[in-house]
Amino acid sequence: MTHVKEILPESIDLQQVDIWFQDETRIGQQGSLTRVWHYRGQRPRLIRQQQFLLTYIFGAFCPATGNSVGLVLPWVNKQTMLLHMQEISKAVPEGRHAVVVMDGALWHQPSLNLHNVTMLKLPPYSPELNPAENVWQYLKQNELSNRCYEDYESIVDAACCAWNKLLEQPERVRSLTTRTWAQL
Repeated sequence: MTHVKEILPESIDLQQVDIWFQDETRIGQQGSLTRVWHYRGQRPRLIRQQQFLLTYIFGAFCPATGNSVGLVLPWVNKQTMLLHMQEISKAVPEGRHAVVVMDGALWHQPSLNLHNVTMLKLPPYSPELNPAENVWQYLKQNELSNRCYEDYESIVDAACCAWNKLLEQPERVRSLTTRTWAQL
């Protein structure tokens, strides 16, 4: 993996750097089913939709501060990634720099680096190194599973509601995203 100092502008001191983790997840009508409580000896009936309406949650998490930045957008591409990088940039305190750890998705282009935000890509095929995956698992298991959505607006509403509930719990964000190997 690339050393953080190699990707940063020369004027940035490591004492000014915060590590963030970023990822996107798909939320939609073909959602996930999770375990539910039911009467002993009986199997619960759950409905799983077969339609294809969906949206994406872009999320970035700073374990050191518990800060989170998210956008709910209709698709993923370089332009939507730029919007997310700009939102992360706004959340970085004055005088600080964010190194945003992310996977190697096609739309994660180094040309999207901003004056106070720099991308650091994970090795290929290593989702276990991105704690944002744990956040998505938590949201899907606790807020977004076993649901049916009538239309696109209801999917967006559910995604926003789940995200806002997560924002109310900065300690949960810290517990899901803190990694000892990601300290400077």
